[in-house]
Amino acid sequence: MRAVDIITKKRDGGQLTRQEIAFLIRGYTRGEVADYQMAALLMAIYLRGMSSEETIALTEEMLHSGEVVDFSDLGICVDKHSTGGVGDKTSLVVAPVVASAGVLVPMISGRALAHSGGTLDKLEAIPGFNINLSLDEFRATLKEVGAALIGQTEEIAPADKKLYGLRDVTATVGCRPLMAASIMSKKTAEGINGLVLDVKVGSGAFLKTEPEATSLAQVMMEIARGMNRRCVALITDMNQPLGRAVGNSIEVIEALETLKGHGPGDFNFLCRELAAEMLVLGRAADSVESGRAAFDEAISSGKALDKMRQIIRSQGGDPRVADDYDLLPRARHVRTICATTVGFVQAIDTEAVGRASMVLGAGRTTLDSPIDLGVGLIVKARVGDEVSAGGPLADIHYNDASRADEAASIIVQAYTIGPEPVEPPRLIHAVLR
Repeated sequence: MRAVDIITKKRDGGQLTRQEIAFLIRGYTRGEVADYQMAALLMAIYLRGMSSEETIALTEEMLHSGEVVDFSDLGICVDKHSTGGVGDKTSLVVAPVVASAGVLVPMISGRALAHSGGTLDKLEAIPGFNINLSLDEFRATLKEVGAALIGQTEEIAPADKKLYGLRDVTATVGCRPLMAASIMSKKTAEGINGLVLDVKVGSGAFLKTEPEATSLAQVMMEIARGMNRRCVALITDMNQPLGRAVGNSIEVIEALETLKGHGPGDFNFLCRELAAEMLVLGRAADSVESGRAAFDEAISSGKALDKMRQIIRSQGGDPRVADDYDLLPRARHVRTICATTVGFVQAIDTEAVGRASMVLGAGRTTLDSPIDLGVGLIVKARVGDEVSAGGPLADIHYNDASRADEAASIIVQAYTIGPEPVEPPRLIHAVLR
């Protein structure tokens, strides 16, 4: 086989065999297939798509490119995965909540992709927090604390680790087969019994329409069930940022505030629903309603916040950040971006808000771009809110004035303001079981 022949076949709309997919994935993992060849294949897949058979084969090849861990001796393991959005920091809340209820949460997360934030970048805003645990350390932390939040190790789905960054800089992040294979290869490799999927849809999501999001969810659920994992998918709205904070350290602060019972209503609501579903899959709740009650109790009692302190401490971080936000990276300047017209917020181009955060330095434009962990923005006006001329739309937290000017322009253009009141978008569009 030759890589160029397989690329040509997919470029021309052909269906790849399992052997052809295996040849490319194994070759790429070993360094025998070049980045530029894999980039060409990614674009061909983006344009031509993949069948269910191809997607499952791709997932399994990526899964078996490394080790598949087994935590069955420790207890029931459940994880959550979001397909990416703006202001989505739910992992920082649901992991400690669910772990505090006795369900193990082995969470392998990713970095920022395109306009969406990454859980690992947020965690690295916590001084000393080590996301690079070995598999032995991953197991030990999970056993001791009940949760471990790490990045991909060299052993876990190494093919996906290489492809993940390449997708980010080749405009192929939003490709459904690639998303499904990436997510499910990591998640099935981490030894879980159940998985809750948060599939985003809307202007700030990689999938803009509900049929696209539903299709992706169904593909991932099919993969999960084929591998004997319980799976639930929530189709959730991303037509405005989730919560108020968009960035890294400022999202950590919002997550900690939520663990204290003071989070934004929409963000708390989604965390509650995701955690409830995880608790049901983990056999710690016999219904979603009792899972919601368990979430409320974990927050009100302080158990969830205590668990987050334990997670931070066990992974080398400074647990004092839960009470002293000045220990986190902070931007030197804050500027309020104001509306120029009177009316109601009709819509927010949420992807543009994510790009504004990237411009400030909170995301990556190349594989090796550094991230400024202290910058970002706080959304002040949401869909349905009434605003006045000169009223606040967002506060931008920045270190570079030239970047702030560009981000400010993007934010103003992201808002559509009109004379008529509108209803905010429904946060949960559907639940698939």
